[in-house]
Amino acid sequence: MAAGNRLMGEDLLPLVELASPEELAPLFTAADQVRRRMVGDAVHLRALIEFSNYCRANCLYCGLRRENRNLARYRLSLEEIEGLIAEAYRLGFGTVVLQSGEDLWYDADRMARLIRYAKSLGLAVTLSLGERSPEEVAYWRKEGADRYLLRHETANPALHRRLRPGRSLEGRVGLLRYLKELGYQIGAGFMVGLPGQEAADLVADLELLVELEADMVGIGPFIPHPDTPLAGAPGGRVLETVKMVALARLLLPEALIPATTALGSLDPYGRENALEAGANVVMPSLTPKAVRRQYALYPGRICLDETGEQCRACLEARLRRLGRTVATGPGHSLKWERRNRNG
Repeated sequence: MAAGNRLMGEDLLPLVELASPEELAPLFTAADQVRRRMVGDAVHLRALIEFSNYCRANCLYCGLRRENRNLARYRLSLEEIEGLIAEAYRLGFGTVVLQSGEDLWYDADRMARLIRYAKSLGLAVTLSLGERSPEEVAYWRKEGADRYLLRHETANPALHRRLRPGRSLEGRVGLLRYLKELGYQIGAGFMVGLPGQEAADLVADLELLVELEADMVGIGPFIPHPDTPLAGAPGGRVLETVKMVALARLLLPEALIPATTALGSLDPYGRENALEAGANVVMPSLTPKAVRRQYALYPGRICLDETGEQCRACLEARLRRLGRTVATGPGHSLKWERRNRNG
């Protein structure tokens, strides 16, 4: 692990293996203190727009997988997506997250149109579209896209191949490196509690995040979906996931780290747990209620029947109860801003 980090590789395994709330309490406190000192008390709200649940990939853990025949598929029109982007602007969001399965109907030019529209409103743009071609991501960066989320899911190459048929960790990480070369703020991350995952794999996940100098870190629990090959597997736990959020904050003090909806789906206070252990981003959904249930990455997802306005108001109230504020502006990565200033 890179010199200068408080935790070196050999120190991580004992921390990853901590299990009881009593053992973990000092870790959570330390991570929260680092978060406060490095990125402050303001929480960035990102407007999440899930515009298509078509996916060409066939990942064993995901409800959107190509072979899930029980899922009603949908695609929003470009005009519908632009309307949602305008709604995000009206509600005061600084960033829109344009997310979908790997749906090639939204080709380079269609996505570029959406990026240009969002930028015309002064919004930052985060893309979460899976593994797209080098030419496409380069074009979207040129058109103004700011960030790209591409969770690596697991840093164990064999486990990665097993869970993501036809894909490789090497290819995923290679694309992340290319995105960084293009000037994107890059987001990596992983699931906690995957079948076959061991503590050493979680150490490798953290080390990969540090090696990539990830601007954004997405960590969520594995939640088995009934329409996938992993339907009968045990899922990840909130405490284990929050532990990894805390370690990510200690290793990457300036990172943008979401308190994921998946945590809130497992535990009503799950997102608050993460926010009190180092997280500083929440992504309320602006996906239309009519199709939100069909963006079924995992079962039991919360906030399916709220409007975007209601979702934002609810989260603001939750943040106030934690003594946190809502950040203003685009909320770019501090490390990325320094890279840009220094040429």
